[in-house]
Amino acid sequence: MEDFRLKVFHSVARNRSFTKAAAELFITQPAVTKQIKNLEEMLGTRLFERISNSVVMTGEGELLFRYTNEIFQLYKDFMVELSLLKAAPAGELTVGASTTIAQYLISPVLGGFQKKFPEIKLNLISGNTETIEHAVLSKNICLGIVEGKRHHTGLKYADLTSDELVLVTHATSKYAREKVIDLEELKKIPMVLRERGSGTLEVIEMALQQRGIRLVDLSIMMHLGGTESIKSFLENSHSAAFISMRAIKKEIQYGELKIIPINDFQIKRSFSFIYLHGQPDRLSTMFMRYASQYYKER
Repeated sequence: MEDFRLKVFHSVARNRSFTKAAAELFITQPAVTKQIKNLEEMLGTRLFERISNSVVMTGEGELLFRYTNEIFQLYKDFMVELSLLKAAPAGELTVGASTTIAQYLISPVLGGFQKKFPEIKLNLISGNTETIEHAVLSKNICLGIVEGKRHHTGLKYADLTSDELVLVTHATSKYAREKVIDLEELKKIPMVLRERGSGTLEVIEMALQQRGIRLVDLSIMMHLGGTESIKSFLENSHSAAFISMRAIKKEIQYGELKIIPINDFQIKRSFSFIYLHGQPDRLSTMFMRYASQYYKER
Protein backbone atom coordinates (compact mmCIF):
# COMPACT_ATOMS: atom_id res chain seq x y z
CA MET A 1 0.00 0.00 0.00
CA GLU A 2 2.95 2.36 0.53
CA ASP A 3 3.84 4.57 -2.44
CA PHE A 4 7.28 3.42 -3.56
CA ARG A 5 8.08 6.93 -4.80
CA LEU A 6 7.69 8.21 -1.25
CA LYS A 7 10.02 5.48 0.06
CA VAL A 8 12.63 6.51 -2.50
CA PHE A 9 12.18 10.19 -1.69
CA HIS A 10 12.45 9.47 2.05
CA SER A 11 15.64 7.49 1.57
CA VAL A 12 17.27 10.21 -0.57
CA ALA A 13 16.26 12.87 1.96
CA ARG A 14 17.67 10.93 4.91
CA ASN A 15 20.88 9.94 3.18
CA ARG A 16 21.31 13.21 1.24
CA SER A 17 22.48 11.03 -1.61
CA PHE A 18 20.96 9.29 -4.62
CA THR A 19 23.77 6.71 -4.51
CA LYS A 20 23.22 5.79 -0.86
CA ALA A 21 19.46 5.62 -1.38
CA ALA A 22 19.97 3.20 -4.28
CA ALA A 23 22.14 0.95 -2.09
CA GLU A 24 19.66 1.10 0.80
CA LEU A 25 16.70 0.18 -1.42
CA PHE A 26 18.59 -2.38 -3.56
CA ILE A 27 17.81 -0.59 -6.82
CA THR A 28 19.98 1.23 -9.35
CA GLN A 29 20.79 4.93 -9.13
CA PRO A 30 18.98 5.65 -12.45
CA ALA A 31 15.89 4.01 -10.92
CA VAL A 32 16.14 6.36 -7.95
CA THR A 33 16.46 9.34 -10.28
CA LYS A 34 13.42 8.19 -12.26
CA GLN A 35 11.25 7.77 -9.16
CA ILE A 36 12.17 11.23 -7.86
CA LYS A 37 11.53 12.78 -11.29
CA ASN A 38 8.09 11.12 -11.47
CA LEU A 39 7.24 12.39 -8.00
CA GLU A 40 8.35 15.93 -8.83
CA GLU A 41 6.28 15.90 -12.03
CA MET A 42 3.23 14.68 -10.13
CA LEU A 43 3.60 17.39 -7.49
CA GLY A 44 4.66 20.09 -9.94
CA THR A 45 7.69 21.18 -7.92
CA ARG A 46 11.36 20.41 -7.36
CA LEU A 47 12.17 18.45 -4.22
CA PHE A 48 15.98 18.48 -4.32
CA GLU A 49 18.81 20.71 -5.43
CA ARG A 50 22.32 19.47 -6.14
CA ILE A 51 24.98 21.58 -4.42
CA SER A 52 28.56 20.43 -5.10
CA ASN A 53 28.54 16.71 -4.32
CA SER A 54 25.56 16.76 -1.97
CA VAL A 55 21.78 16.70 -2.34
CA VAL A 56 19.78 19.36 -0.47
CA MET A 57 16.01 19.44 -0.03
CA THR A 58 14.09 22.44 -1.26
CA GLY A 59 11.48 24.05 0.98
CA GLU A 60 8.87 21.89 -0.73
CA GLY A 61 11.05 18.85 -0.16
CA GLU A 62 11.33 19.58 3.57
CA LEU A 63 7.54 19.91 3.77
CA LEU A 64 7.05 16.57 2.04
CA PHE A 65 9.66 14.95 4.28
CA ARG A 66 7.74 15.97 7.42
CA TYR A 67 4.50 14.59 6.06
CA THR A 68 6.18 11.42 4.77
CA ASN A 69 7.35 10.63 8.30
CA GLU A 70 3.75 10.91 9.51
CA ILE A 71 2.43 8.85 6.59
CA PHE A 72 4.85 6.00 7.29
CA GLN A 73 4.05 6.04 11.03
CA LEU A 74 0.31 5.98 10.34
CA TYR A 75 0.81 3.07 7.96
CA LYS A 76 2.71 1.15 10.66
CA ASP A 77 -0.02 1.91 13.20
CA PHE A 78 -2.67 0.75 10.74
CA MET A 79 -0.89 -2.54 10.08
CA VAL A 80 -0.50 -3.23 13.82
CA GLU A 81 -4.16 -2.50 14.55
CA LEU A 82 -5.29 -4.53 11.54
CA SER A 83 -3.28 -7.54 12.69
CA LEU A 84 -4.71 -7.21 16.20
CA LEU A 85 -8.27 -7.11 14.90
CA LYS A 86 -7.68 -10.11 12.67
CA ALA A 87 -6.31 -12.08 15.58
CA ALA A 88 -9.52 -11.71 17.64
CA PRO A 89 -7.49 -10.90 20.78
CA ALA A 90 -8.44 -12.36 24.12
CA GLY A 91 -6.89 -12.43 27.56
CA GLU A 92 -6.68 -10.37 30.73
CA LEU A 93 -5.10 -6.96 31.25
CA THR A 94 -4.63 -5.12 34.53
CA VAL A 95 -4.06 -1.38 34.27
CA GLY A 96 -2.76 0.64 37.19
CA ALA A 97 -3.84 4.28 37.41
CA SER A 98 -2.94 7.05 39.81
CA THR A 99 -5.85 8.32 41.89
CA THR A 100 -6.97 11.29 39.80
CA ILE A 101 -6.74 9.30 36.58
CA ALA A 102 -8.68 6.36 38.03
CA GLN A 103 -11.47 8.61 39.30
CA TYR A 104 -11.89 11.15 36.52
CA LEU A 105 -10.08 10.11 33.35
CA ILE A 106 -9.98 6.45 32.54
CA SER A 107 -13.54 5.10 33.01
CA PRO A 108 -14.87 6.01 29.51
CA VAL A 109 -11.73 4.53 27.96
CA LEU A 110 -12.17 1.28 29.85
CA GLY A 111 -15.81 1.09 28.79
CA GLY A 112 -15.10 1.78 25.14
CA PHE A 113 -12.21 -0.67 25.03
CA GLN A 114 -14.29 -3.41 26.66
CA LYS A 115 -17.06 -2.85 24.14
CA LYS A 116 -14.64 -3.06 21.21
CA PHE A 117 -12.74 -6.08 22.57
CA PRO A 118 -15.25 -8.05 24.69
CA GLU A 119 -12.99 -11.09 24.93
CA ILE A 120 -10.39 -9.10 26.89
CA LYS A 121 -11.00 -8.94 30.63
CA LEU A 122 -9.94 -5.58 32.09
CA ASN A 123 -8.94 -4.92 35.69
CA LEU A 124 -8.11 -1.53 37.22
CA ILE A 125 -6.06 -0.88 40.33
CA SER A 126 -5.45 2.60 41.71
CA GLY A 127 -3.08 4.32 44.09
CA ASN A 128 -0.90 7.39 44.07
CA THR A 129 1.77 7.80 41.40
CA GLU A 130 4.51 6.34 43.57
CA THR A 131 2.44 3.21 44.23
CA ILE A 132 1.66 2.62 40.55
CA GLU A 133 5.27 3.15 39.48
CA HIS A 134 6.39 0.61 42.09
CA ALA A 135 3.76 -1.88 40.87
CA VAL A 136 5.13 -1.69 37.32
CA LEU A 137 8.77 -1.85 38.44
CA SER A 138 8.03 -4.93 40.57
CA LYS A 139 6.17 -6.51 37.60
CA ASN A 140 2.90 -6.82 39.48
CA ILE A 141 1.28 -5.05 36.52
CA CYS A 142 2.52 -4.43 32.98
CA LEU A 143 0.95 -1.03 32.34
CA GLY A 144 0.28 2.06 34.41
CA ILE A 145 -0.98 5.59 33.85
CA VAL A 146 0.42 8.30 36.11
CA GLU A 147 0.77 12.05 36.53
CA GLY A 148 3.75 14.15 37.47
CA LYS A 149 7.39 14.06 36.45
CA ARG A 150 9.40 11.08 35.26
CA HIS A 151 11.10 9.41 38.21
CA HIS A 152 12.62 6.10 37.16
CA THR A 153 15.13 5.29 34.43
CA GLY A 154 13.83 1.73 34.54
CA LEU A 155 10.44 2.88 33.23
CA LYS A 156 9.38 4.07 29.82
CA TYR A 157 7.03 7.10 29.91
CA ALA A 158 4.71 7.84 26.97
CA ASP A 159 2.40 10.87 26.95
CA LEU A 160 -1.33 10.20 26.95
CA THR A 161 -3.03 13.58 27.42
CA SER A 162 -2.69 16.86 29.33
CA ASP A 163 -4.43 18.49 32.27
CA GLU A 164 -4.57 21.75 34.21
CA LEU A 165 -4.70 22.26 37.96
CA VAL A 166 -6.62 25.31 39.20
CA LEU A 167 -7.00 26.97 42.57
CA VAL A 168 -10.55 26.46 43.89
CA THR A 169 -12.56 27.21 46.98
CA HIS A 170 -16.12 26.42 48.04
CA ALA A 171 -18.80 28.88 46.97
CA THR A 172 -19.62 29.57 50.64
CA SER A 173 -16.01 30.33 51.55
CA LYS A 174 -14.94 33.92 52.18
CA TYR A 175 -12.27 33.40 49.50
CA ALA A 176 -14.98 32.89 46.88
CA ARG A 177 -15.24 36.67 46.72
CA GLU A 178 -11.72 36.93 45.25
CA LYS A 179 -11.84 37.90 41.58
CA VAL A 180 -8.13 37.29 41.00
CA ILE A 181 -5.05 37.11 43.24
CA ASP A 182 -1.32 37.57 42.87
CA LEU A 183 0.87 34.56 43.51
CA GLU A 184 2.28 36.07 46.73
CA GLU A 185 -1.26 36.26 48.15
CA LEU A 186 -1.45 32.47 47.92
CA LYS A 187 0.73 32.28 51.03
CA LYS A 188 -2.04 33.87 53.13
CA ILE A 189 -4.82 31.45 52.08
CA PRO A 190 -5.27 28.25 54.14
CA MET A 191 -4.55 25.33 51.83
CA VAL A 192 -5.44 21.65 51.74
CA LEU A 193 -3.13 19.47 49.62
CA ARG A 194 -2.69 15.87 48.49
CA GLU A 195 -0.48 13.46 50.41
CA ARG A 196 3.24 12.87 49.81
CA GLY A 197 3.78 10.39 46.99
CA SER A 198 0.96 11.98 45.01
CA GLY A 199 1.83 13.07 41.48
CA THR A 200 -0.58 15.97 41.89
CA LEU A 201 1.30 17.32 44.91
CA GLU A 202 4.60 16.92 43.11
CA VAL A 203 3.37 18.91 40.10
CA ILE A 204 2.08 21.69 42.38
CA GLU A 205 5.35 21.78 44.32
CA MET A 206 7.47 22.00 41.16
CA ALA A 207 5.32 24.75 39.62
CA LEU A 208 5.52 26.85 42.79
CA GLN A 209 9.27 26.28 43.19
CA GLN A 210 9.83 27.65 39.70
CA ARG A 211 8.29 30.89 40.97
CA GLY A 212 10.29 30.94 44.20
CA ILE A 213 7.59 29.58 46.51
CA ARG A 214 8.10 26.47 48.67
CA LEU A 215 5.37 24.35 50.20
CA VAL A 216 6.56 25.44 53.66
CA ASP A 217 5.76 29.02 52.63
CA LEU A 218 2.07 28.09 52.34
CA SER A 219 -0.47 27.96 55.13
CA ILE A 220 -1.18 24.24 54.89
CA MET A 221 -4.11 23.07 56.98
CA MET A 222 -4.07 19.41 56.02
CA HIS A 223 -2.86 16.74 53.56
CA LEU A 224 -5.56 14.38 52.29
CA GLY A 225 -5.41 11.18 50.27
CA GLY A 226 -7.78 11.97 47.41
CA THR A 227 -9.53 14.68 45.44
CA GLU A 228 -13.00 13.76 46.72
CA SER A 229 -11.77 14.13 50.30
CA ILE A 230 -10.35 17.54 49.44
CA LYS A 231 -13.62 18.67 47.86
CA SER A 232 -15.53 17.60 50.99
CA PHE A 233 -13.03 19.43 53.17
CA LEU A 234 -13.47 22.63 51.13
CA GLU A 235 -17.23 22.40 51.63
CA ASN A 236 -16.77 22.71 55.36
CA SER A 237 -13.92 25.18 55.68
CA HIS A 238 -12.60 28.55 54.55
CA SER A 239 -9.70 27.17 52.53
CA ALA A 240 -8.54 26.51 48.98
CA ALA A 241 -6.90 23.72 47.01
CA PHE A 242 -5.31 23.04 43.64
CA ILE A 243 -7.55 20.51 41.87
CA SER A 244 -7.68 19.08 38.35
CA MET A 245 -10.12 20.79 36.01
CA ARG A 246 -11.28 17.30 35.05
CA ALA A 247 -12.32 16.64 38.65
CA ILE A 248 -14.49 19.73 39.24
CA LYS A 249 -16.55 20.12 36.08
CA LYS A 250 -19.85 19.33 37.79
CA GLU A 251 -19.11 21.40 40.89
CA ILE A 252 -18.20 24.42 38.75
CA GLN A 253 -21.28 23.90 36.56
CA TYR A 254 -23.60 23.82 39.60
CA GLY A 255 -21.86 26.69 41.37
CA GLU A 256 -20.59 24.62 44.28
CA LEU A 257 -16.92 25.45 43.75
CA LYS A 258 -15.33 28.62 42.47
CA ILE A 259 -12.04 29.00 40.64
CA ILE A 260 -9.71 31.69 41.99
CA PRO A 261 -7.55 32.88 39.06
CA ILE A 262 -3.90 33.66 39.84
CA ASN A 263 -2.18 36.42 37.89
CA ASP A 264 0.42 35.08 35.44
CA PHE A 265 0.40 31.55 36.87
CA GLN A 266 -0.82 28.23 35.52
CA ILE A 267 -0.13 24.63 36.45
CA LYS A 268 -0.09 22.25 33.50
CA ARG A 269 0.75 18.57 33.66
CA SER A 270 0.83 15.47 31.50
CA PHE A 271 -0.71 12.08 32.10
CA SER A 272 1.63 9.32 30.90
CA PHE A 273 1.61 5.60 30.27
CA ILE A 274 4.39 3.76 32.08
CA TYR A 275 5.83 0.33 31.35
CA LEU A 276 9.16 -1.44 31.57
CA HIS A 277 11.67 -0.72 28.83
CA GLY A 278 11.26 -2.83 25.72
CA GLN A 279 8.20 -3.57 23.64
CA PRO A 280 4.98 -3.58 25.73
CA ASP A 281 3.00 -6.81 25.66
CA ARG A 282 0.30 -7.19 23.05
CA LEU A 283 -2.72 -6.29 25.18
CA SER A 284 -0.96 -3.28 26.70
CA THR A 285 -0.10 -2.05 23.22
CA MET A 286 -3.72 -2.39 22.14
CA PHE A 287 -4.97 -0.49 25.17
CA MET A 288 -2.39 2.29 24.74
CA ARG A 289 -3.34 2.78 21.10
CA TYR A 290 -7.05 2.85 21.92
CA ALA A 291 -6.67 5.31 24.80
CA SER A 292 -4.36 7.61 22.81
CA GLN A 293 -6.82 7.72 19.92
CA TYR A 294 -9.71 8.34 22.32
CA TYR A 295 -8.12 11.47 23.75
CA LYS A 296 -6.74 12.62 20.42
CA GLU A 297 -10.32 12.88 19.17
CA ARG A 298 -11.43 14.99 22.19
